[in-house]
Amino acid sequence: MPDPLPLQRALNQCEPLQRLQQRLAQSGARMEAVRPLLPAALLRHVRSGPSDDEGWTMLAGNPAVAAKLRQLQPRLEAALKQKGFQRTGIRIRVQSPMNP
Repeated sequence: MPDPLPLQRALNQCEPLQRLQQRLAQSGARMEAVRPLLPAALLRHVRSGPSDDEGWTMLAGNPAVAAKLRQLQPRLEAALKQKGFQRTGIRIRVQSPMNP
């Protein structure tokens, strides 16, 4: 029986998984870029969602959090642009329930 392929090597050899890893990294980087702009009380109710060619999705724990994120959206998008992100559009979606 041949030796199993190490996970990292398998990921590096699979183009779709490489793209997925890149998108996950981009999503996390975007969240880190806007985290300082989010009120502390809001942070526990917001998660980073998917990043794609059209922008990034922020996931809100409830409609009230989503409404506040929409108020902050222009400032968040400006911060992403200032940090050098190419696609700065943010989509805000409600995703319940969220566990802290």
